[in-house]
Amino acid sequence: MSRSGCHTERGELRIYESSDEVATELADYIAELSEVSVKERGFFAIALSGGSLISLMRKLCGAPYNKTVDWTKWYIFWADERVVPKNHADSNYKLAKDCLLSKVPLIPSHVYSINDSLSAEEAASEYEFVLRQLVKTRTVGVSEINDCPKFDLILLGMGPDGHVASLFPNHMILEEEDEWVTYITDSPEPPPERLTFTLPVINSASNVAVVVTGIGKAETLHLVIDDVGPDCSVLPARMVNPGNGNLVWFLDKLAASELEAFKCTEQEGKSRK
Repeated sequence: MSRSGCHTERGELRIYESSDEVATELADYIAELSEVSVKERGFFAIALSGGSLISLMRKLCGAPYNKTVDWTKWYIFWADERVVPKNHADSNYKLAKDCLLSKVPLIPSHVYSINDSLSAEEAASEYEFVLRQLVKTRTVGVSEINDCPKFDLILLGMGPDGHVASLFPNHMILEEEDEWVTYITDSPEPPPERLTFTLPVINSASNVAVVVTGIGKAETLHLVIDDVGPDCSVLPARMVNPGNGNLVWFLDKLAASELEAFKCTEQEGKSRK
C-alpha cells in the first residue's frame, strides 16, 4: 500500500515505504495495464529501459503474475539501449533477459531487441523501420495527435543528472522532433554509443511510468517535480509529459524525501500524533 499519493502538474506521485514496496506495486500496475490493453487491443506493447528499473520488475516472475498475465500478448521494446553485443554486461537487453524475460513464457519473436551487428546510426534506423511496420499493423498503436507510435506503457528510470532513457541534459537530441529512434556517440556515461526513443515518442505513450528509488536522486527529483532552480527546465525527466496519456511516478520515501508533497504529508502525519 502506498505511503502517500497525490496528483501534481508533473503527474501522479505514488510514494512507498521501501523499494520492495515499489516492486510490489509496480508489478500490480504493469499487470493491470497489460490486462486492459489485451482486452481493448489484443496486444500489450511495452518499452523498457535499463538500470535498477529492471530489478524492480522482478516480482512479475512470481505468483500470481507468472500465471495470470497473458505473456503471449506482450510485445517488448527498448526505450533505450547501449550499442554493445547482446551478451555484454552493459546491454539493457541482457539485463532484462536475465532478470525477467527468460523467466516468463513470452513468445521470443515478440521481443524486439536492437541489431547488435550494426553501427549506432544503422541500428537506430533499422529499429525505427521495425516500429513503423508494427504501427501499420496496429500491433503498436498510433498517436491521435501525430504519427508517433502509441505504446501501451513506457517504463523509465531517472539518473542522478535527470536523464531518462538515453536523453541527457543539454544534448542536442532533446530537440529531435522527426525521428522516432535516434542515437548518440557521446554519452556522458559509458558506454558512449546508445540508441534512444525521442521525446515525441515517449510523450505519445498511453502510459509512462518513471521509477525512482534511493536518496541519491532525491535532490534531482525535487528539481523535476517541484519545478525549482534555474536549471530545472533543462532536465530531460521534466520534459516527460504524455499529452494524451498518463504519467505516474513510482518512488520510495528516500527518493521522495525532498519533495514538497512528501514533506507536507510527513508534517501532517506528525501533527496527528
